[in-house]
Amino acid sequence: MTTLTAPPRTAPPPARTEKSSANTKWRRRFPLLPALIFTIVVTQLPFVATLVISTLQWNILKPGERHFVGLSNFKFVFTDERLRTAVLNTVVLTASVVLISVVLGLGLAMLLDRRFVGRGLARTMLIAPFLVMPVAAALLWKHAIYNPDYGLLNGTLNAVWRLFGAANGPTIDWVSSYPMPAVVISLVWQWTPFMMLILLAGLQAQPGDVLEAARMDGASALQTFRHITLPHLRQYIELGVLLGTIYVVQTFDAVYTITQGGPGSQTTNLPYEIYLTMFRKYEYGQAAAAGVVVVLGSIVIATFALRTIASLFREEVSR
Repeated sequence: MTTLTAPPRTAPPPARTEKSSANTKWRRRFPLLPALIFTIVVTQLPFVATLVISTLQWNILKPGERHFVGLSNFKFVFTDERLRTAVLNTVVLTASVVLISVVLGLGLAMLLDRRFVGRGLARTMLIAPFLVMPVAAALLWKHAIYNPDYGLLNGTLNAVWRLFGAANGPTIDWVSSYPMPAVVISLVWQWTPFMMLILLAGLQAQPGDVLEAARMDGASALQTFRHITLPHLRQYIELGVLLGTIYVVQTFDAVYTITQGGPGSQTTNLPYEIYLTMFRKYEYGQAAAAGVVVVLGSIVIATFALRTIASLFREEVSR
């Protein structure tokens, strides 16, 4: 008697398996296709149009003289004195706002990391400035605080002077006398809550057993902060600095509302200079070239920010 043996099973052809896997991936990605197309239309097409305009000599006051000039507009961007001043003002404004906001945000985050009565209310009030619209915040500082006639600063100075027997205190035009500090302070008030939130999240992510071990070993609060808390917050600080730089470097509202770039271009940053080139000089090509330079710089900063965020996620997953 003979026994029948079943033939050995064979694996499906690899080509069919790869094809089905590719089809599965496309089925998963297909619902995202409308969002991708919308993003490309809204962001990339205008950027391509800006690149094209940046290669043209185009002044709308001279409509018949539009022509291709290649990279001449970019050469103008890097050699024009007004734009160099705008770049310097942008660096000073961005660095001042970001660094001061990080320091103040760290201090506030450390206070809110402690338990006390009314902590929830205090946290809500400290976050509130970040929720105010930029134009509204700039108007608030310009009229309610900096105004030389009825502003809060001069009113407070006059009240202090009267306490010491003087009839009237000094009347200072803060915006005209200190234009860059006036813009910096208003932006610091708005961006400190943002830094505080990031650093507070970092403080609350600290491992409690490490802090407890440091206390058991007799480490002081300063030593714990210097050797444990600050190294732990390094990446959160980097993230706050990078994200803050991306946003503050594009500041237009505060400069336009409070100082309008003056006096004497002391606060004219790149976004405001691009606005002047576009809507005052009507040089579309030069304005587009300056805008491309700003976008490329923002992309470089954003790349570092994304790497920092990715490293934070990797650390959280490895714990």
